[in-house]
Amino acid sequence: MPDEITTDDVLLDAEDHMEKSVKATAHEFSLVRTGRATPALVEHVKVDYHGTPTPLRELSMVRAPEPRLLTIEPWEKNIIRNIEKALSDANLGLNPQNDGKLIRIAIPPLNEERRRDLVKGCQQEAEQGKVALRNVRREANDKLRKMEKAAHISEDELKRAEDEVQKLTDSYIKKIEELLAHKRTELMED
Repeated sequence: MPDEITTDDVLLDAEDHMEKSVKATAHEFSLVRTGRATPALVEHVKVDYHGTPTPLRELSMVRAPEPRLLTIEPWEKNIIRNIEKALSDANLGLNPQNDGKLIRIAIPPLNEERRRDLVKGCQQEAEQGKVALRNVRREANDKLRKMEKAAHISEDELKRAEDEVQKLTDSYIKKIEELLAHKRTELMED
Protein backbone atom coordinates (compact mmCIF):
# COMPACT_ATOMS: atom_id res chain seq x y z
CA MET A 1 0.00 0.00 0.00
CA PRO A 2 1.60 3.29 -1.04
CA ASP A 3 -0.41 5.43 1.42
CA GLU A 4 0.38 3.23 4.43
CA ILE A 5 1.72 5.18 7.42
CA THR A 6 4.98 4.16 9.07
CA THR A 7 6.16 4.34 12.66
CA ASP A 8 8.32 7.31 11.60
CA ASP A 9 5.18 9.10 10.39
CA VAL A 10 3.50 8.51 13.75
CA LEU A 11 6.59 9.74 15.63
CA LEU A 12 6.93 12.85 13.48
CA ASP A 13 3.23 13.65 13.89
CA ALA A 14 3.49 13.17 17.68
CA GLU A 15 6.57 15.38 17.85
CA ASP A 16 4.83 18.10 15.83
CA HIS A 17 1.81 18.06 18.16
CA MET A 18 4.04 18.05 21.24
CA GLU A 19 5.99 21.03 19.91
CA LYS A 20 2.71 22.90 19.40
CA SER A 21 1.62 22.08 22.96
CA VAL A 22 4.87 23.48 24.38
CA LYS A 23 4.51 26.63 22.24
CA ALA A 24 0.92 27.07 23.45
CA THR A 25 2.08 26.77 27.07
CA ALA A 26 4.90 29.26 26.44
CA HIS A 27 2.38 31.65 24.89
CA GLU A 28 0.10 31.38 27.94
CA PHE A 29 3.09 32.10 30.19
CA SER A 30 3.90 35.20 28.11
CA LEU A 31 0.46 36.60 28.94
CA VAL A 32 1.12 36.46 32.68
CA ARG A 33 2.11 39.85 34.06
CA THR A 34 5.46 39.85 35.84
CA GLY A 35 5.64 43.41 37.07
CA ARG A 36 7.82 44.25 34.09
CA ALA A 37 6.50 45.99 31.01
CA THR A 38 6.34 43.78 27.94
CA PRO A 39 4.23 44.29 24.81
CA ALA A 40 2.95 40.71 25.13
CA LEU A 41 0.82 41.87 28.07
CA VAL A 42 -1.54 43.78 25.79
CA GLU A 43 -0.89 42.73 22.18
CA HIS A 44 -3.66 40.11 22.28
CA VAL A 45 -6.32 42.62 23.43
CA LYS A 46 -9.07 42.93 20.80
CA VAL A 47 -10.03 46.46 19.80
CA ASP A 48 -13.25 47.41 18.01
CA TYR A 49 -11.97 48.66 14.65
CA HIS A 50 -14.86 49.66 12.40
CA GLY A 51 -17.03 46.95 13.95
CA THR A 52 -14.38 44.21 13.76
CA PRO A 53 -12.51 42.92 16.85
CA THR A 54 -8.88 43.38 15.85
CA PRO A 55 -5.73 42.53 17.86
CA LEU A 56 -4.05 45.63 19.28
CA ARG A 57 -0.71 44.74 17.65
CA GLU A 58 -2.33 45.20 14.21
CA LEU A 59 -3.55 48.70 15.04
CA SER A 60 -0.62 50.25 16.86
CA MET A 61 3.01 50.19 17.88
CA VAL A 62 3.34 48.74 21.40
CA ARG A 63 6.65 49.44 23.14
CA ALA A 64 8.22 49.11 26.56
CA PRO A 65 10.53 52.15 26.76
CA GLU A 66 11.09 51.61 30.50
CA PRO A 67 10.93 48.50 32.72
CA ARG A 68 7.57 49.57 34.20
CA LEU A 69 5.99 51.48 31.31
CA LEU A 70 4.21 50.50 28.10
CA THR A 71 3.39 52.97 25.36
CA ILE A 72 0.84 52.37 22.66
CA GLU A 73 0.90 54.56 19.59
CA PRO A 74 -2.02 53.87 17.23
CA TRP A 75 -1.43 53.92 13.48
CA GLU A 76 -4.66 55.94 13.19
CA LYS A 77 -5.18 58.64 15.85
CA ASN A 78 -9.00 58.40 15.60
CA ILE A 79 -9.05 54.91 17.20
CA ILE A 80 -7.18 55.89 20.37
CA ARG A 81 -10.42 55.95 22.41
CA ASN A 82 -11.36 52.47 21.16
CA ILE A 83 -7.92 51.19 22.20
CA GLU A 84 -8.24 52.81 25.62
CA LYS A 85 -11.70 51.26 26.12
CA ALA A 86 -10.50 47.80 25.02
CA LEU A 87 -7.57 47.97 27.45
CA SER A 88 -9.88 49.01 30.30
CA ASP A 89 -12.40 46.26 29.44
CA ALA A 90 -9.69 43.57 29.23
CA ASN A 91 -9.46 43.25 33.05
CA LEU A 92 -5.67 43.29 33.03
CA GLY A 93 -5.49 45.30 36.23
CA LEU A 94 -3.80 48.10 34.31
CA ASN A 95 -4.77 51.77 34.07
CA PRO A 96 -4.31 53.23 30.57
CA GLN A 97 -3.60 56.99 30.35
CA ASN A 98 -4.56 58.64 27.04
CA ASP A 99 -2.91 61.94 26.05
CA GLY A 100 -4.59 62.11 22.63
CA LYS A 101 -1.60 60.78 20.68
CA LEU A 102 -0.25 58.03 22.88
CA ILE A 103 -1.52 55.70 25.57
CA ARG A 104 0.77 55.12 28.54
CA ILE A 105 0.35 52.23 30.91
CA ALA A 106 2.34 52.22 34.13
CA ILE A 107 2.97 48.67 35.31
CA PRO A 108 2.61 48.59 39.11
CA PRO A 109 4.96 46.36 41.10
CA LEU A 110 3.49 43.05 42.23
CA ASN A 111 3.01 42.28 45.91
CA GLU A 112 4.14 38.92 47.35
CA GLU A 113 0.64 37.41 47.53
CA ARG A 114 -0.12 38.32 43.92
CA ARG A 115 3.21 36.83 42.82
CA ARG A 116 2.34 33.54 44.53
CA ASP A 117 -1.10 33.53 42.88
CA LEU A 118 0.48 34.09 39.47
CA VAL A 119 2.93 31.24 40.07
CA LYS A 120 0.01 28.94 40.98
CA GLY A 121 -1.75 29.94 37.77
CA CYS A 122 1.40 29.16 35.79
CA GLN A 123 1.69 25.79 37.50
CA GLN A 124 -1.87 24.99 36.43
CA GLU A 125 -1.08 26.11 32.89
CA ALA A 126 2.03 23.90 32.89
CA GLU A 127 -0.05 20.95 34.08
CA GLN A 128 -2.51 21.52 31.24
CA GLY A 129 0.43 21.52 28.83
CA LYS A 130 1.66 18.21 30.28
CA VAL A 131 -1.84 16.72 29.97
CA ALA A 132 -1.86 17.76 26.30
CA LEU A 133 1.51 16.03 25.84
CA ARG A 134 0.22 12.86 27.49
CA ASN A 135 -2.83 12.92 25.22
CA VAL A 136 -0.55 13.12 22.18
CA ARG A 137 1.45 10.19 23.59
CA ARG A 138 -1.73 8.14 24.08
CA GLU A 139 -2.94 8.87 20.55
CA ALA A 140 0.44 7.96 19.05
CA ASN A 141 0.58 4.71 21.01
CA ASP A 142 -2.99 3.88 19.94
CA LYS A 143 -2.01 4.36 16.29
CA LEU A 144 1.06 2.17 16.77
CA ARG A 145 -0.98 -0.61 18.42
CA LYS A 146 -3.48 -0.53 15.56
CA MET A 147 -0.59 -0.85 13.11
CA GLU A 148 0.69 -3.87 15.03
CA LYS A 149 -2.78 -5.48 15.15
CA ALA A 150 -3.13 -4.97 11.40
CA ALA A 151 0.27 -6.68 11.01
CA HIS A 152 1.88 -3.59 9.46
CA ILE A 153 4.61 -3.65 12.13
CA SER A 154 6.05 -6.36 14.34
CA GLU A 155 5.75 -6.55 18.11
CA ASP A 156 9.42 -5.53 18.40
CA GLU A 157 8.84 -2.50 16.17
CA LEU A 158 5.83 -1.57 18.31
CA LYS A 159 7.93 -1.73 21.48
CA ARG A 160 10.73 0.35 19.92
CA ALA A 161 8.28 2.96 18.63
CA GLU A 162 6.47 3.17 21.99
CA ASP A 163 9.83 3.70 23.69
CA GLU A 164 10.57 6.55 21.23
CA VAL A 165 7.17 8.11 21.93
CA GLN A 166 7.93 7.97 25.66
CA LYS A 167 11.35 9.58 25.13
CA LEU A 168 9.67 12.36 23.12
CA THR A 169 7.06 12.85 25.83
CA ASP A 170 9.71 13.02 28.55
CA SER A 171 11.77 15.57 26.61
CA TYR A 172 8.77 17.83 25.98
CA ILE A 173 7.58 17.56 29.59
CA LYS A 174 11.09 18.66 30.59
CA LYS A 175 10.75 21.68 28.26
CA ILE A 176 7.49 22.69 29.96
CA GLU A 177 9.10 22.28 33.39
CA GLU A 178 12.00 24.50 32.26
CA LEU A 179 9.55 27.14 30.99
CA LEU A 180 7.72 27.00 34.33
CA ALA A 181 10.94 27.31 36.33
CA HIS A 182 11.96 30.33 34.26
CA LYS A 183 8.55 31.97 34.67
CA ARG A 184 8.53 31.26 38.43
CA THR A 185 11.93 32.95 38.77
CA GLU A 186 10.75 35.88 36.68
CA LEU A 187 7.61 36.31 38.80
CA MET A 188 9.30 36.04 42.17
CA GLU A 189 12.12 38.52 41.54
CA ASP A 190 11.50 42.22 42.14
